Amino acid sequence: MRNNFYNKEGIHLSVIQKEPLWTKSFIMLMVGNLFVFMSFQMLIPTMPPYIQSIGASGFEIGLVTALFSIGAILIRPFIGYLLEYKTRKPLVLVGAAALLFITMLYPISKLVLVFLLFRFIHGLAWGWSTTVNGTAAVDVIPNSRLGEGMGYFGLSVTIGMIIAPSLGIFLFQATSFTNLILLSAALGVIALILLAIVQYQTPNSVKNVKKEELTFSLKDSLIEKTSWFPAFITFMTSFGYGSIVTFIVIFGEERGIDQIFLFYLLNAILATCSRPVAGKWFDNHGPKGIVLFCSFLTFLAMWVLSFAHSSLMVAIAGSLFGIGFGCLIPTLQSWALSMTPANRRGVTNGMIFSSIDLGIGLSGIVFGAVASFFDIETIFQISSVFLISALPLTVLYGKKKVVREQQTISS
Repeated sequence: MRNNFYNKEGIHLSVIQKEPLWTKSFIMLMVGNLFVFMSFQMLIPTMPPYIQSIGASGFEIGLVTALFSIGAILIRPFIGYLLEYKTRKPLVLVGAAALLFITMLYPISKLVLVFLLFRFIHGLAWGWSTTVNGTAAVDVIPNSRLGEGMGYFGLSVTIGMIIAPSLGIFLFQATSFTNLILLSAALGVIALILLAIVQYQTPNSVKNVKKEELTFSLKDSLIEKTSWFPAFITFMTSFGYGSIVTFIVIFGEERGIDQIFLFYLLNAILATCSRPVAGKWFDNHGPKGIVLFCSFLTFLAMWVLSFAHSSLMVAIAGSLFGIGFGCLIPTLQSWALSMTPANRRGVTNGMIFSSIDLGIGLSGIVFGAVASFFDIETIFQISSVFLISALPLTVLYGKKKVVREQQTISS
């Protein structure tokens, strides 16, 4: 069977036989990463209402997301640098252990200032873990199946980001914040055990590099210029998604929608079903078509959510968002990685995840500040503009690229 894909330079290639994808290392890494995201993401929607319950203002609620994102962004350039010459396993295990430790400290955060400090430290650990885990996954996935492999690996991210918040909301409302933390910590322990079993692969281009041969540059460790465009689109769409992270639980309470968790649940189901299809489409046809389609679906989902007054409307919005946003982010990540040299994959992964965190973090600050002037319905509608931004930007980027190629040929 012939399989089409794009190499690191973006040139369309084909190979006769597929390389194996479902190795033991890939499966264990994917499941371990799932538990990392489950442990972390079940806390995300409960943070704003919890800090509100201990006396936080609207601006401080926005800082819950913002400080976390700042911590993640600050650490990633240094992790990208380490990934240029360090083996993978120690970096993965340190990140998972740090996430577990800071999670177990949350029950003592009864003061707003202490809580915000923990969120910043948590951001540092999260930036470390997501960057090294994603890079370790790319290392074990065959180049010819990069889109498909990252699509499947992305399911561990998507399921963690979408099912876990539903569980978190349920536990927060039915029991207590402390019980929520205990379950989160238990999932973190499982993740640490699974990630310790993985047999990691480090590219030869990384093994052969000595630290003394490298010079740390904040710019070079933060930005991989070959893949800046997918990272920019990731930032824009994450900015739009940030309004959901910050306000969806409060939105459900204001509208009297008891089953707001359906948004996350249906989101997870549809994302799980559509991710493999999107990954194979990427390998066979490239990224642009799927990016345009998913951008439109996320835009539509946001408007459906903004008009929701029932669980049915929330479920419809979650389904549309699951297909759209659930496929958009891994497609953008695969697009970026397909244009990146092997020794710079850590920097690219850090740039993609920093784009997500920066988008969500700034969204929390911006929309948290304007929440005094607009209702949440209007905030969702405003943020929808950023979710559809990939559509015109990708079309414009494609036209400029064609013009540059024609100019190069003519010269």
